[in-house]
Order: sequence, then C-alpha cells, then structure tokens
Amino acid sequence: MKEFFGVLKSYAKRNIPGIVIFLICVGIFLLILYLYSLPTAAVGYAALLSGSFIFITKAVGFMLYYKKHAALTKLKHGITLSDFMFPAAKDLIEKDYQEIIKIIDRDRMDVINEKDDAYNEMVEYYTIWAHQIKTPIAAMRLILQSEYSDTNNELLDQLFRIEQYVEMVLQYLRLENMSGDLMIKRYSLDDIVRQAIRKYSKSFIRKKIKLNYRSINCSVLTDEKWLVFVVEQILSNALKYTNAGEISIYMDEVLPLTLVIEDTGIGIEEEDLPRVFEKGYTGYNGRMDKRSTGIGLYLCKRILNKLSHTITIESEVGRGTKVKIGLDTVNIAAD
Repeated sequence: MKEFFGVLKSYAKRNIPGIVIFLICVGIFLLILYLYSLPTAAVGYAALLSGSFIFITKAVGFMLYYKKHAALTKLKHGITLSDFMFPAAKDLIEKDYQEIIKIIDRDRMDVINEKDDAYNEMVEYYTIWAHQIKTPIAAMRLILQSEYSDTNNELLDQLFRIEQYVEMVLQYLRLENMSGDLMIKRYSLDDIVRQAIRKYSKSFIRKKIKLNYRSINCSVLTDEKWLVFVVEQILSNALKYTNAGEISIYMDEVLPLTLVIEDTGIGIEEEDLPRVFEKGYTGYNGRMDKRSTGIGLYLCKRILNKLSHTITIESEVGRGTKVKIGLDTVNIAAD
C-alpha cells in the first residue's frame, strides 16, 4: 500500500502542469457561468460529464503508469544481461532515453570484457610463473642439502619461506575460481592436521617450540587441499609469533566439531582483533614484523567461507592466541 501511494504521488507530480491547466479551465468555466447567468443544472450536468471523462482518463493513465513502474522495478532487480527489454516507450523523448541507456550499457560491457581479458591474462601469467619458480627452488634445495653447514641450514629456512609465499600466490590466484576446484567428501581430520605439522616440523625443531597434539579421531566434510592450506597458514602464524613456549592443537570441548590451534606467543592487540581478516591489514604485530603481508588470514577467511566453515580468533597480548576453526558444514553437498 505504501508503494501504491508513493507511485500515486509521483504520478501527481508528473501531471502538475495538466492539473494547473485543468483548474484554470474550471475557473474560466465558473466565471462564464457567473457572467452569463447560465442555468445551474445544465452547467452542472456538463461539468459532471467533463469531470467524469477527465477522471477516467487520468485513472487509465495512472494504471498504465503504475504498470510501467512495476515492469521497470522488476527489470531493475532482475537485470543480469545487457539484452534486457524496456517497456514500450510512451513518446519520442522516452524512446531517446532508452536508446541512450542501451548505448551506455554497450560501452560498459565493452569495458568489462576488456578488463576481464586483461585480468585473465594476468592470472594466467602469474600462475605459470608460480609453477615455473618451483623448479629453481627445488634445485636450490638439492644443492643446499648436499652439504651440511649452519649457513646452508639458514638458507634452507629462507628457501622454505619463499616456498610458502609462492604457495600463497597460487592459492590467491585460484581463489576466485575455487568452486570448480573443490572435491567435497569426508576426510580424516588427523590426516589433514598431520600434513600441516609435517610441513612445519623443522620449524618446530629450529625454534624449540613444544607441540601438544594427540589424535583427534574424527572425520569432517570438507575439501582436503584447501583445509590443509588453512591449517598450514594458522600454524605458520603461530610459529612466526611464538618465540618460546608451546603450540597446542585439539578439539574444543564446548563447541561442536571445532578445531583449536593455540599458541603462547606475543598475542594480538585488542583493537586489531576485529580487523585481522581484512585484506592487507597487518596490525601492530605486522608493523613490528616487516615480513607480514596481511594476506594469510584473509585467504583463510575466504576459503573457509566457501567451504561453509567458520574461523574466530581469541587473543591476549603477552599470553598467546587461540584460533578456532568451526568445521560444521551448511549448504554443502558431499560427492
């Protein structure tokens, strides 16, 4: 009803010139009636007929106006392609406006297609680059492993960081088309966690960080590759910001099917917590550590959203951080 009166008000505003002319004509009509002392009955009958005709005409005009408004509203909310059809133009000016909109839309689509082509070329280039860079990385690793020394161990550690960044680039590039890369089924959560632990085993040893982990013995409906990447990112952050102490991996006893990765590191400032999942946001810790990119947690959040999982972070400065990954699934089908 509110919409109806809104359209009626708009129609009245659009017809203000006609209403003013009508009132002027009525005034002239009454003036002539008064000056010539015409019979009231005859004039009243003529006025009634004229008024009825005008009312019917305007009512029909309003219904057509309302119908066109409804059609345009439906078009506005349901438009997905550029070959949309406007309602029939009322006059030449309205037709000109429709033609102008169509020209603008064609130009818009040309710009979008041009940008899409450029983006796809960029993604293809960086994807090829990320795969090609793995060959010299592997060769460097073999060379460094051929001779044991403290220098080589340090270089191997830095090479491991390079591999992490390359993997992050690949996952970032794949993120937009992630749906086509999913393989959803039930996986052992222990297998997923152990893959991440094995990857960072040397980092645990080098930093002398204690790992508290016991078998979880449960399965989750997810995609193994993407969830492993998320767990790796969380472990990487825990190791990066934990200089001494321990990292614990366990299931939450209160929240159902929630994996917890807890560290005793430097923690996160309270004012940074609401923004840690924003793209490029590094916070206080990131400003202290110049290597931080602000991409890792952003990727984790995006990936878990697509997997219908959740992620939350609790932290206290100087006492550590607790990351909770909710592994319940909603609106997701297993193969």
